[in-house]
Amino acid sequence: MIVVKIGGARAVDPQGAIDDVATLVGEGEAVVVVHGGSTAVDDALEAVGTEPEYVETPDGVTGRFTDAETMDVFTMAMGKVNTDLVTDLQNAGISAVGLNGVDGGLLTGRRKSAVKVREDGKTKIRRGDHSGTITDVNEDLLETLLDAGYTPVVSVPMLAEDGVAVNTDADRAAAAVAGATGASLVVLTDVAGVYEDPADPTTRIESVDSPAALDRTKAAAEGFMTKKVLAATEALEGGAAEVVVAEATAETPIVSALEGDATRFEPDAIA
Repeated sequence: MIVVKIGGARAVDPQGAIDDVATLVGEGEAVVVVHGGSTAVDDALEAVGTEPEYVETPDGVTGRFTDAETMDVFTMAMGKVNTDLVTDLQNAGISAVGLNGVDGGLLTGRRKSAVKVREDGKTKIRRGDHSGTITDVNEDLLETLLDAGYTPVVSVPMLAEDGVAVNTDADRAAAAVAGATGASLVVLTDVAGVYEDPADPTTRIESVDSPAALDRTKAAAEGFMTKKVLAATEALEGGAAEVVVAEATAETPIVSALEGDATRFEPDAIA
């Protein structure tokens, strides 16, 4: 099985990935698509006069602060992204089914009562955040759809233990799905992998195959890539076969990534 994470940034064109999914499914491969929607959510928030808010954790990870108002817009925007992607997949000849983490209890876990953030060099507590951490994946639901010939297209939100739909990171959602199903995870983004020097594509790290290599990769990752390395680590810890981080705009992004045009995280990285 292959889990493909398609990024939600404006620079990520999903067409190449859609064509690759059609090829893989046509060859009999089981594929689950997980997508983000950061740009769509930001655009929707700005359309209703709300400034998108991002915060940084003490660990240096940047994420969206999602209060109750933002959560309403977030759910609406992610639903549209999911429908648009399912439409594109259907037009490519794929029997795609869109669902979010609430549907069938697909993605469930703990809600955060508060988040720690770094502001002006100090660690502070922010309350009112509607976000959570996935602890369980309903893989039976995915297997039922796959066995029936459908390609699941998954988005957040997730369902928290208190019965509330909350935000969670799409990269980590894809990691949870890949870990639960033992799949290979392909994370498509707007760069060709993790670079030793984030400004120099020639410094791409090709293989992460030991704890020492993973430590070096974590140290090299900056900004949005920090989350992708975290997701890769979580996927392998959960049981994923491998994780590759690759460029979404390559001609055949999924196939090329699986053939080695990517940064590849191997299970030995967490041994």
